[in-house]
Amino acid sequence: MPATDALRLEALAIGELRGLDLTIAPGEILCLSGASGAGKTRLLRAVADLEPHEGEVWLGERAQSSLPGHEWRRRVMLVPAESQWWAERVGDHFPRDEIPGLAALGFDREVLDWPVSRLSSGEKQRLALLRALVRAPSVLLLDEPTANLDDASTRRVEGWLLSRIHEEGWPVIWVAHEPAQIARVATRHVRLEGKRLVEEVSAPCK
Repeated sequence: MPATDALRLEALAIGELRGLDLTIAPGEILCLSGASGAGKTRLLRAVADLEPHEGEVWLGERAQSSLPGHEWRRRVMLVPAESQWWAERVGDHFPRDEIPGLAALGFDREVLDWPVSRLSSGEKQRLALLRALVRAPSVLLLDEPTANLDDASTRRVEGWLLSRIHEEGWPVIWVAHEPAQIARVATRHVRLEGKRLVEEVSAPCK
């Protein structure tokens, strides 16, 4: 069943960013851009309850502060720019060995038996996205999810992500820099500028 809960930031403050108010509707992809060091990653980490912050984050009627951190992060899933791998075998990072989406991202089932050390940075990035989505989150926080990919792989991942997001109805915050990618994937585009969010009105609706 598609998600029905919006993600809402209410007077969120972290570092130099103060008083951020933002709502991302179910199925909406909010692209977040800004200069290096503007605080994009810290903002995602605050929304995921991985960094101390002021203000509140809501998923529907449930406040972040009302849930244990691990339970919130299972629902509000952050996919960082640099993925972490804690076991030797790729398949040990997945809850089961039947993983829908492998072929769509360019993998055979045999990749689950590979050692993590065999993976390129781009393969790690694609598999980290798949690892997050198979856990059935309620929200996706994507920190430059195609940064390590070539053009063909970027388009493949974008198409797969857009299909899954539209199917599941997840609210999404997607950190991106490339104007062309933002134009392809964004429902809305906001830019971190100084201590505030500035909405760009030119992003097309998807």
